[in-house]
Amino acid sequence: MTDPVPADGPPPTPAPQPPAPPAPVAAGEDAPETPPATLWDRMRDDPQYAPEHLALEAVRRLGPEAAQWAQRVRAEQPDVPADVLAEQVVRRFVNHARLSGAVSGAAGLPGAVIDVGVLAWTQARMVLHIAAAYGVDPLHTDRATDLLVLQRVHKVAESARLALGVAAGRERAGALFGRGGQHQLGKVMLRLGVRLAQMAGVRAAKRVFAKVVPGAAIILGTWANSSATKELAERSRALYRQREGVPGPRRG
Repeated sequence: MTDPVPADGPPPTPAPQPPAPPAPVAAGEDAPETPPATLWDRMRDDPQYAPEHLALEAVRRLGPEAAQWAQRVRAEQPDVPADVLAEQVVRRFVNHARLSGAVSGAAGLPGAVIDVGVLAWTQARMVLHIAAAYGVDPLHTDRATDLLVLQRVHKVAESARLALGVAAGRERAGALFGRGGQHQLGKVMLRLGVRLAQMAGVRAAKRVFAKVVPGAAIILGTWANSSATKELAERSRALYRQREGVPGPRRG
C-alpha cells in the first residue's frame, strides 16, 4: 500500500535554468589599457620582433572585446551602417591616443618607450574594433597580419606572416627554455623604442627622444599621437570596408 498523494499533487520539479550569458563588453572597456607585463617582458627580450609580439598579443587579448562589442551594438542598433559604427570607434580611440603620451608618468627614454608602446596597443585595439564594425572577425589570426601591414611595419602580408611566425616561435622557445642573458638595458630600450615608434606611426625616432626635452613631449606627443592614429584609422576603414559582406571564409 502506497502513501496517499496530496490532492494537489507532488511539488513540481524546478526546470534547470540555462547559465546566464556573459555580459557584453563595450568598446574601450574591460580590456587592458596598456600592454600587459608579460608582453613587455617579451618585447624587451626580443626588441627586433616587438611589433610582431604586440600584434599577436593584441589579437589574443583585445579581439574578444571587439567581437563582443560588435555583437552588442548590432543587437541594439541593427540598422546602423558599418561606416557609422566605425566612425564611433575612431572618435573613441583617437581621444585615447591623445592622452596616451603621458600615461606612464616616467621621464627620459624608459618613459618614452612606454608611451609609444601604449600608443601602439591603443591603435591595435582601434583596428580590431574597426574590423568588427565591418563584420570582419577580430579574433582571426590574420588580424595580426593586418595590424603589421596597416601600421606599416611590413609592406606586404607575406612578410608580415613570416615575421609573426618567427615571433611566435621565439615566444614558445622563451616559455620552454627561459630568457637569455642580461642585455645592455640602454641599447635594448632604444631599439625597442624605435621599433614601437615605427609601429605606432610616429615618424622616425623623434617621438621617442622628444620626451627627454622638458615641455616638448606633451605638445608633440598629443599632436603626433592623434595624427598617426587618424591616418591608421583611414587605412583600416578602407581595408575592412572592402571586405564587408564578403562570405565568411574570405573575411578571415
